[in-house]
Amino acid sequence: MLHPRARTMLVLSLPALVIGIFSSLVLIVVMKVAAVLQRYLWVSLPARFDLDMNSPMWILLMLTLTGIAVGLVIRYMPGHAGPDPATEPLIGAPVSVMALPGLIIALVLGLAGGVSLGPEHPIMAVNIALAVAIGARLLPRVGALDWTILAAAGTIGALFGTPVAAALVFSQTLNGSNDVPLWDRLFAPLMAAAAGALTTDLFFHPDFSLPALQYPEMRLVDIFSGAVVAAIAIALGMIAVWCLPRAHRLIHQLKHPVLILGVGGFLLGVLGLVGGEVTLFKGLDEMRQLSTVQHYSVATLLMFAVVKLAALVIASACGFRGGRIFPVVFVGVALGMMLHQHVEAVPAAITLSCAILGLVLVVTRDGWLSLFMAMAVVPDIKLLPLLCIVMLPAWLLLAGKPVMMADKPKV
Repeated sequence: MLHPRARTMLVLSLPALVIGIFSSLVLIVVMKVAAVLQRYLWVSLPARFDLDMNSPMWILLMLTLTGIAVGLVIRYMPGHAGPDPATEPLIGAPVSVMALPGLIIALVLGLAGGVSLGPEHPIMAVNIALAVAIGARLLPRVGALDWTILAAAGTIGALFGTPVAAALVFSQTLNGSNDVPLWDRLFAPLMAAAAGALTTDLFFHPDFSLPALQYPEMRLVDIFSGAVVAAIAIALGMIAVWCLPRAHRLIHQLKHPVLILGVGGFLLGVLGLVGGEVTLFKGLDEMRQLSTVQHYSVATLLMFAVVKLAALVIASACGFRGGRIFPVVFVGVALGMMLHQHVEAVPAAITLSCAILGLVLVVTRDGWLSLFMAMAVVPDIKLLPLLCIVMLPAWLLLAGKPVMMADKPKV
């Protein structure tokens, strides 16, 4: 009764569901373990010594020791905890399964220790490696690229709690034809993303939204204001793009991973002294803290944005295992709040969403993902036409510009 195309999609449905669920479970376990360790390192342990977790000594000590610990993992674990995320795209080739234990340990230590990176890149690498390795044994006729796409889709769905982000990302990478339409190719990835999102929702509900003033209706002047905000965000982000490969080359002249990560952890600690506890960690909980505290001045919010972006560059350049999307959303929130306070006539919904759009666009060069993150943080459907228009000049500004990646060291 089913067309051969439908039978093909049906055959891939079960593996897609399993991969989506498994991708979410990997994310949940890692995040839960990191949260427990973070609570111990930043609440229980300093309390034993009658110290405040926000004390300068504790911030500097914890970040330095975290860098040394991650350096030891990278140096001595098999596979060196996977490739350096600063030299890899978000969705890359599968890594060796031998490198996964070290990669997970390095990720947990970084998340718990306060490093300004998110979980997305290592979790993506772990899920892709496991899907390819296990899938090749169970269904050898399915290629490694297909397993990679399913694992990536399941991970994106799990990270954001919705399959929409995966649909947007893969709609521009998977091509349709007269024989195989685009939605045929999207069927299995969407199944994996939906399974990952639903599994994540069983344990916790990813919520990126911030309490911003409701946007009444689009005005012509708001399009101009949004474009200016996005341009400012892009200019700030391109400074980080320029700095990352140079910082990467400079710090890696130290050669030894423990020394590189130890120095990097110390530098992150110094930045933590400047920006305070709110500029540590991956940034999602901290950006909500920014939105609930009303007394931050324009200068303080700008300082938060600059310090967090500098911490992101240093953490990436030194080789900490983590992703760059979540921290850069914090930078966008701080920048957007600062611009709204500086020019209150521009609605906060516009400054926040357009700043996030511009910065995520710089980091990912993915228009759909940037649009999704802006709408996830400021979920007002009336902003969608404005953001789509603002995206156009922002994309023109970034056309042909370098991406936020470092060069792989020559062997």
